[in-house]
Amino acid sequence: MNTMRSFGSDNNSGVHPLILAAISEANINHAIGYGSDPWTEKAQQEIKLQFGENASAFFVFNGTGANVVSINACARSFHSVICTDAAHIVCDECGAPSKASGCLFLPIQTPDGKLTPELIRPKLQGFGDQHHSQPKLVYISQCTEWGTVYSPEEIKAIADLIHPYGMYLHMDGARIHNAAAALGKTLKEITVDCGVDILSFGGTKNGMMMGEAVISFRPELTADLRFYRKQAAQLFSKMRYASCQFIPYLHDNLWLTNASHANKMAQILREGLLATGCCSLVQSPDANILLVKMPAAVSAKLLEKHFFYIWDEVNEIVRFVTSWDTTEDDIQSFLKDLNDSLSELNV
Repeated sequence: MNTMRSFGSDNNSGVHPLILAAISEANINHAIGYGSDPWTEKAQQEIKLQFGENASAFFVFNGTGANVVSINACARSFHSVICTDAAHIVCDECGAPSKASGCLFLPIQTPDGKLTPELIRPKLQGFGDQHHSQPKLVYISQCTEWGTVYSPEEIKAIADLIHPYGMYLHMDGARIHNAAAALGKTLKEITVDCGVDILSFGGTKNGMMMGEAVISFRPELTADLRFYRKQAAQLFSKMRYASCQFIPYLHDNLWLTNASHANKMAQILREGLLATGCCSLVQSPDANILLVKMPAAVSAKLLEKHFFYIWDEVNEIVRFVTSWDTTEDDIQSFLKDLNDSLSELNV
């Protein structure tokens, strides 16, 4: 049996027992397909309780699907999408968003994975000019691919900049739970209250088995979302198995418990890494992602026993991600092997 414990990604973690119980309960008897079931209705109610009455949820298979559906709802093929150069939609989704939408993507280099009004403003040009793609959507990740977190004020500043242009703000919330836990804010306080128009809402990285949700906060986007979801091949037939997970995840604040634990484990790992004297942080560890500069010989030795990713081979940067089920024993085992490697390599 595989007993691997991983710092590679929170996608590698297991499924929380309360989520498994919810799936098992949903498996009793028959239910009408495609979302006309009591679990989907209850999950949608729980989402409204978290995000407000204007929140309309559309459950999809995965994060890439959520991003594709969200972008299609907001933009046409002659529009452009502004994002960072590390954005998941340009680096890690095999071109699916650009292929599905036909939009022009405008990546912006950033020092910390975060967009700012100052970085976005130069891209806001060519409106009404038939020779140019029309800016329509700004995409941000919360947390970012760098592991940094947008404050509510930073999100609102972006929304306030682009809304007068008739543009939309799309948040990729694959790790929004970790951001909210780190900020001490509710999910609503870092989305709706800041001017986010549409949200890719994840749970797979935080204790769920599968499935994400596209949550629209704008009636004009909500109107046709069910059609974009179907065209993107993201409509579950047995939807109850996806939607039922969101009931304990939201109702029992499981999202917060899990995310808080993952964040705490990241801080313990951070302290242990810095104590070795051979590692330095690339960015502020706001949540559960650590980007760490580590000698290549050391990371190569550690990879013989532990799974994690090389983020930037040239600059000797590795990425560690803690999960809802990471334990202190996992961290101490890793740190012991790290210190043993340093001794063996005389680093």
